[in-house]
Amino acid sequence: MSKKWIAFYFCFITSILLGQELMTIQSKSYPATPSWNFMCDNYILSGMATIQIAKSDKGGYLKIAVETNNPAFTITGNVYVDLKDFTAIICTDKGQRATEGNQIVSYYAFSQLEMSRLQKVDIESIRFFINGKSTSFSSQTGYFTAINKKKFFHTAYDSNTKYYETATAVKDLFLNK
Repeated sequence: MSKKWIAFYFCFITSILLGQELMTIQSKSYPATPSWNFMCDNYILSGMATIQIAKSDKGGYLKIAVETNNPAFTITGNVYVDLKDFTAIICTDKGQRATEGNQIVSYYAFSQLEMSRLQKVDIESIRFFINGKSTSFSSQTGYFTAINKKKFFHTAYDSNTKYYETATAVKDLFLNK
């Protein structure tokens, strides 16, 4: 009986340690960070953008997803990833888009050098553009900023981190080869 329990615990712990998030782009999967819900208070429909970073052979990918009520809308144009050290990474639009349920998704590529920057410095915010023909009852279009905050409001006595530690998560991607 004890051998069964040892085997069970070994399998359980292994599955936890090896459990890795994946990002799928055009039928190819890449190891990825957990998804983060950045606050996007000027986007009224959901108030957030889902952000995820994946590691690839040539660098990495950035996934931006927002809720919409019109799947014809797209996240297009350059995306600006502002870092906490007051620098920015500019991602050019390569036209990699998808629709997942009620979310529009766009993927942007990072170079090896940009991925090494992301391992050292946390993301402050991400600026992006939603394109589409809006009507009275559709989602918003225009420029939006997703800020790396976990909650809108905090108290002075809140000891939890108020932002996602993106640099640590990206660094962990490269440690778990």
